[in-house]
Amino acid sequence: MARRRKRGRDISGILLLDKPTDMTSNSALQDAKYLYFAAKAGHTGALDPIATGVLPVCFGEATKFSQFLLNADKKYQVVAKLGEKTTTSDREGEVVESHPVNVTEKQFVEVMEQFRGEIKQVPSMYSALKHNGTPLHKLARQGIEVEREAREVTIYSLELVSFDDDEVTMDVHCSKGTYVRNLVEDIGDTLGCCAHVLELERTAVGQFDLSETVSMERLREMKSEDLKLEMDQLLLPIEQALQGWPQIELTDNEAYYIKQGQALQISDAPEEGMVCLFEPNQDFLGVAKIDDDGKVAPHRLLKQDN
Repeated sequence: MARRRKRGRDISGILLLDKPTDMTSNSALQDAKYLYFAAKAGHTGALDPIATGVLPVCFGEATKFSQFLLNADKKYQVVAKLGEKTTTSDREGEVVESHPVNVTEKQFVEVMEQFRGEIKQVPSMYSALKHNGTPLHKLARQGIEVEREAREVTIYSLELVSFDDDEVTMDVHCSKGTYVRNLVEDIGDTLGCCAHVLELERTAVGQFDLSETVSMERLREMKSEDLKLEMDQLLLPIEQALQGWPQIELTDNEAYYIKQGQALQISDAPEEGMVCLFEPNQDFLGVAKIDDDGKVAPHRLLKQDN
C-alpha cells in the first residue's frame, strides 16, 4: 500500500494567538493550522468558548514540548456577575438560582482573602476533564453527572480591579488546572449571593503575555495579502517556552550520544530537575532530565535530519 502523503508544511514554532470570543480552542487551532498550511499543530490548554486571550499554538516539533506550557502558571482577568448561579458557572448556562446582592466592596475583599494560596476545587461538570474517556461537558449536556474529586490548586494572587454593584472585575494569577469559573462561583457561594462569569480573558501563560499575541483577524488579513514570510516570522523558537530552565551546551561528542538516547555524566549539570540542551552551534536540541544517578538523560529531542 502506498504511503499516505502528508498534507501541509513541515514548520515548527510557537504562535501566540489571542483567541477570539465565542470560539472553541480547537476551532481556533484548526483555523491557525489552515492559515499556516501546517502539517501538525496543537494548543496548550483549552480556553472556554466565551474566553479570549493567550492561546499558544505549537506547530511541528514544538508539539513535543507543549506539555511544559500546559504546566505553566496562568493569569486571567475575569468579570463576574453577582446574584445569579448558572448551570455552567458562566453566562452561557441557564440561571438556576438568584439572590439579592447586598454585598459591600469591603465584604467582597474580605472573602477574596479566603481564596488566596492553596485551595481545593471540585471541577465543573462543564469542564474538559474526561471520565472514562468522555469529556465531562459532553456528559453534562446529556444530563449525566458523575462524582468528581476535589483538586488542590494555588491562587498566587487575587486582586480586585473594580467593584460596581453586581459586577466585579478581578485579576487572577494561578497554578495549572485552576478553574476560574469555579473560583467565581465559590466566592459567590461564600458571600451567600451566588455568582457566575460574564467575561474571561487569559492575560498570560507562563512568561508569554497578552501584549505579544496576534489576533485571528490579523492572521486572516496577512493570509489574504500573501504575507507568508511575515506570518512565519511571528512564530517563536521552541526554546522560548522553556525560559528560565537551566541550559547545557553540549560538546559534539556529548550531542552525538544524547541523540542516540544515552544518558551522560556531564560536568556542571544541575543535581536534579529538567534542563535545556543546546548543540555546540547553539541550536536547540531538546530537553533532558537529571536521573537518579545524576546523569543527563534525554527526555524530548527534536527530530534529527537523516
